[in-house]
Amino acid sequence: MSKNPEKDRLLEDTAHKTFWKEWGPYLSEREWGTVREDYSAEGNPWAYLPHDHARSKAYRWGEDGIAGISDIHQKLCFALALWNHQDPILKERLYGVNGMEGNHGEDVKELYYYLDNTPTHSYMKYLYKYPQKAYPYEELVKTNQERSKEDSEYELLETGIFDDNRYFDVEVEYIKNTPKDMYIRITAVNRGDEAAPLLILPTLWYRNTWDIGQEEKPKIRIKNPENNPTLQATHEELGTYYLYGQEADEALATENETNTKRLYQRDNASPYVKDAFHDVFVAGNRRLLEGNESGTKCCMVYDLMIDPSDTAEIWLRLTTRPEDSLNVEEAKEVRGKRIREADDFYEPLYPKTAGKAEKQLQRQAFANLLWNKQFYHYVVEQWLEGDPGQPKPPEERKNRRNSDWKHLYNRDVLNMPDKWEYPWYASWDLAFHCIPLALIDAEEAKKQLLLFLREWYMHPSGQIPAYEWSLGEANPPVHAWACMRVFEIEREQGGEGDRDFLKRAFHKLLLNFTWWVNRKDRHGHNIFQGGFLGLDNIGLFDRSKPLPIDGHMEQADGTSWMAMYALNMMKISLELAAEDPAYEDLASKFFEHFIRISEAFNGLVSGEEVKLWDEEDGFFYDR
Repeated sequence: MSKNPEKDRLLEDTAHKTFWKEWGPYLSEREWGTVREDYSAEGNPWAYLPHDHARSKAYRWGEDGIAGISDIHQKLCFALALWNHQDPILKERLYGVNGMEGNHGEDVKELYYYLDNTPTHSYMKYLYKYPQKAYPYEELVKTNQERSKEDSEYELLETGIFDDNRYFDVEVEYIKNTPKDMYIRITAVNRGDEAAPLLILPTLWYRNTWDIGQEEKPKIRIKNPENNPTLQATHEELGTYYLYGQEADEALATENETNTKRLYQRDNASPYVKDAFHDVFVAGNRRLLEGNESGTKCCMVYDLMIDPSDTAEIWLRLTTRPEDSLNVEEAKEVRGKRIREADDFYEPLYPKTAGKAEKQLQRQAFANLLWNKQFYHYVVEQWLEGDPGQPKPPEERKNRRNSDWKHLYNRDVLNMPDKWEYPWYASWDLAFHCIPLALIDAEEAKKQLLLFLREWYMHPSGQIPAYEWSLGEANPPVHAWACMRVFEIEREQGGEGDRDFLKRAFHKLLLNFTWWVNRKDRHGHNIFQGGFLGLDNIGLFDRSKPLPIDGHMEQADGTSWMAMYALNMMKISLELAAEDPAYEDLASKFFEHFIRISEAFNGLVSGEEVKLWDEEDGFFYDR
């Protein structure tokens, strides 16, 4: 038996022998308020699909949930819904103030923590702190709007909702037995000094792809509804999955369909809509789903009363194996095994001098990186044109946001900066993330970097997409640096680097470098401008727009990024030239680029002294 089973699983996945990554934490924590779900004329995603609509509207491009997982194409999803018998809504997704409500912009207002994860997601652990009082939605918005930009943000802890420890620690663990056979352990600890009720709804549902005619409508059926119910989910592509659980109070079924009556004052085709579970429990409409035993969104119901300091434990099993059920003792054995294997995987990665606290910090940092992998779906042409059988988008949208990126077809699992505040990729953030990712999963890091250079991501002009708010923004060109560092990290770990990866990346980066030279050196002086290029993105002026005065800006940071880009391309060329002399000429070319940028940066541009360097401050400035 191998000393490192998790590493073996990674090798099996890379070799396409066993698809260990078929399921993972790919469910977003916020799909509402995103550009891809915005079909408004004015292009205001926060207003078009706010949090208040999220529980009632079927999404077009993805799904969201708490501590959730999905298959790699996000056809089938699993997450928790919670209710403390006080909240005005069923807690199915994380809340936060939107870009217009927060005094510092959008901000998640929840306490949740990624505790553990492995690269194949064979073991994952997530903690959510759920208050026992009614969640203060209105107070958070009102107080944040009353504060100025100079004031701090009004956070959840300041509301007093966690006073006297009146909250639950809800932990969710996912334990893979095989790629399509997972145990799920849910624990809820009452941290308060009084017994408190908690409703836990483990929920299984399909992303709605049938309303746009992409595939046959799948079905989830409740088996044995009167006696220890099981959910049977059948899909033409995924096949059949079963969700077994410890004895539940009941199981409920509805459809992942928009509640048009609530949102648009139009009658629903049936009472079985997306927010039906909310109506059953919070609104008290207990008869709404009576007798309905199938749908595209189903849940098991655990209605608990938890004493002070006590822990409630629920075990479930999501599997394709119809002959199996849930054996808790076996599940506990697999859990212990996967935790030991996770320990064995991470142990060699710790610095030799690291103590227990440092090891925990590093491991949880890796967990955060892995939990923020998300299925991201955005096809710009379909988004602009609309879908068959759906209302046609306003004509104004066709020549506005991202209208010149019609080639873009994103449908992949990507590393996000954050699945709530930034549930969309940012290309230079992703490049940075691939460096630590390479330490634990070099194949995944290489795959992510190459993806952004593929023809369905990269613009025909050679530009790398920035982020969904504005795909055409210019982010700092760090992709070459990231590719070279991932190559070096893998070589340090395994004794040799993936030269095929480096070649594939380099050839596409040539196109991107040319785009920078032709599009962002406006005057041909080797001084580069435009876009979100500051060291923290922010400058005195919005450099993606014309200046508010006559003239143009010579950017110190944009130019320094390009000097770095030239050096990294030279470094890659030299690495490849060690085995193929054809790359020697390119190394010389990029060295020449660097010299010309350096001269322009520090001296004369077409006879005019640039003076980006300030002798007194010892710093480069925009001019």
